[in-house]
Amino acid sequence: MMLHAPMNTVVAITGAALASLYQQLLAFGVILFATHTMIRPIVIDDPVGMMRFFFLAWFCGAAIGTVLLALKPWLPRFVAIVSQLYRRANMIFSGKMFVANTLPGYMLPMFAWNPLFHTIDQARGAIFINYLPRTTNPDYALWFALVFIMLGLMGEFFTRRHASASWEAGR
Repeated sequence: MMLHAPMNTVVAITGAALASLYQQLLAFGVILFATHTMIRPIVIDDPVGMMRFFFLAWFCGAAIGTVLLALKPWLPRFVAIVSQLYRRANMIFSGKMFVANTLPGYMLPMFAWNPLFHTIDQARGAIFINYLPRTTNPDYALWFALVFIMLGLMGEFFTRRHASASWEAGR
């Protein structure tokens, strides 16, 4: 498929990222609808703000995935290990289980490196009327994603130019 003229790496990456976004939005919508209709009505204080941080979290994930995709032909085992570690670290350090405003000061640096921590906490502030995110910054997640998407695209273009088809033959 990549040999067709209109098809290039950016189109393939964008298509995969949008497919992932579609699946996440569909699951998100089904879960919210089911909860709203079967359990109790859900009230979201700022739905536009919530979706803004949902899309920002998706963009951060796509940016990190692009960097890992660019590194994969060069270091396939390393990338597999790092992506598995990152997935598992996000279970704890993403802020899903901990509210940022209640974390003690000595624990905050363990979470603050993660852009997902910032987007989840900011989304929590948009969803709940009585929550004001004080320790996270949405700009951090945006700049993190922009830097990583640029690094990933530069690495991907470099890799496509220098990678050999025979690298995968021995694996």
